[in-house]
Amino acid sequence: MKITNLNELVGKSITQYGSEFIMKKIMMTDEKSHVGVMHLEEGGKVGYHETTVPQMLIILEGEGYVRTGEDKVKVVAGNIVVWGQGEGHETTTDKGMKALVIESNGMDLSSF
Repeated sequence: MKITNLNELVGKSITQYGSEFIMKKIMMTDEKSHVGVMHLEEGGKVGYHETTVPQMLIILEGEGYVRTGEDKVKVVAGNIVVWGQGEGHETTTDKGMKALVIESNGMDLSSF
């Protein structure tokens, strides 16, 4: 498991079409991918299991805990958590949490 923050990602300035913003690439893949939004209510839990493909969890709102072994690590909005294929993990929250979930065999996790 690796954890980083959205603010730590290097971005690219986009100016086409009169735009003025920074785009931070999270992933690009030629393989099929699954992208979803996960809502965990107070006391919510994603039970301990092994990933079938590499996974990324981007915390959008709230806070919670992730673990791969016995020790839980606190995560908050803006954190990005990545797990490699076959890595056991669990996600829990006391107060509630919303997260973007990305799963893909083609995910390159080397930049995290």
